[in-house]
Amino acid sequence: MEKKKFIISIGAGYVGVPTMAVFAKHCPEYIFICVDNNQQLIDRWNSDDMPIYEPNLEPIIANVKYNNLFFTSNIDYAISLADIIFIAVCTPTKTQGIGANMACDLSYFESAAKKIRDISIRYKVIVEKSTVPVGTGTHLQKILNSNIHGITYDVISNPEFLAEGTAVSDLEFPHRVLIGCNDSPTKDYAMSQILDIYQHWVPEEKIVTTDRWSSELSKLTANAFLAQRVSSINSISALCEKTGGNITDISKIIGMDCRIGKYFLNSSVGFGGSCFHKDVLDLVYLCDYYNLPQVAQYWRSVIEINDFQKQRFVENIIHTMYDSVKNRHLTIFGFSFKKDTGDTRESPAITICQSLLTEGCILHIYDPKVPADHIYHSLHQISDNQIIVESDPYQSCLKSEAIIILTAWELFKDLDYNKIYDTMEHPSFIFDGCHMLNHDLLKKIGFHFYGLGQSLPN
Repeated sequence: MEKKKFIISIGAGYVGVPTMAVFAKHCPEYIFICVDNNQQLIDRWNSDDMPIYEPNLEPIIANVKYNNLFFTSNIDYAISLADIIFIAVCTPTKTQGIGANMACDLSYFESAAKKIRDISIRYKVIVEKSTVPVGTGTHLQKILNSNIHGITYDVISNPEFLAEGTAVSDLEFPHRVLIGCNDSPTKDYAMSQILDIYQHWVPEEKIVTTDRWSSELSKLTANAFLAQRVSSINSISALCEKTGGNITDISKIIGMDCRIGKYFLNSSVGFGGSCFHKDVLDLVYLCDYYNLPQVAQYWRSVIEINDFQKQRFVENIIHTMYDSVKNRHLTIFGFSFKKDTGDTRESPAITICQSLLTEGCILHIYDPKVPADHIYHSLHQISDNQIIVESDPYQSCLKSEAIIILTAWELFKDLDYNKIYDTMEHPSFIFDGCHMLNHDLLKKIGFHFYGLGQSLPN
């Protein structure tokens, strides 16, 4: 009888769990294990209370959990079983030392590699799943190959191309699957092990193989290009407000050019999430490291425009509300960095709320998926007396003077704004940072409306 193949993910977060769950769905003959040293996180995965919100993930997990998908905090045991190990741990930006606030912190990655080295007594295929700087695989291989058993490992780069809110769809119907490995005597075997997983459901033409360096750099560059598009269109939204142009029309017109395409051309209060900001800064650091100052400054400007967009949005709010929001009640619609996720990492809402709170206002914050404790924690440096987390969007608007939309949750389109207007203080303002609402209709109701790149404050 053929031995079952064990495939594990070190890291049970936004990358590791959706990846293993979809793998388990399409590869029922293999055993998949998500392992994490956070016992509370594992307990929640083993319960009916999923720790993250991701559309369409829950039914997949319900169908495969305890059949061929398992969750555990016993890292040593999981590693000993594993034939293939995906490393899907967080890779935040360094906060101190050389490269602080730009370079990637690989300490979690290194810890995982050392744990594999110290526990394993046989060859395994090791896969970089997290986004890492170019050259990380070589560093990882040096750690792994320093074992006392004389094992020589293969390290494969198989970066994730998942967007929160569409992670399951991105896995089920990927634009491409990238697999990179450098030359070694066992390279073909290692590559075949990863190819075998994806070939269960991904068309052959969607699978790209390359060297590990190109794979690592492709992921970093892809995120940087997407972030650059957001900053590019946001820079034009500022020009629209000065000239009377309409950013929504301009985005549509630009997107009709097949050389450009329509995606990531929606003006907003800025990009957020765990990837774009971190990966662009890492690219800046790499360019500086290799003495390419002009290239570094080009990518640094992407971050600068993102910061500029958030700051000018706050300034427009304060200016429109007669240059002071002190002691005034304002409603925040949306706190996650994008719709269809509860993730608040690098959310523009955090920066904007912090700036408004510094001005002395009182914020009533509503988000359908972000827990209250996450919101309070994100704004912990500000007095709790200024923050009220609401569980109902209508309640959050009661006696408020302004609604500020920071996340493009679809439900915000369907609210009864006539009802809301009647419960607010007048004059009542709406500041739409996501191009969610019909501004002509809202003005007819009585709102003073401001939309990024659409109309000047009135």
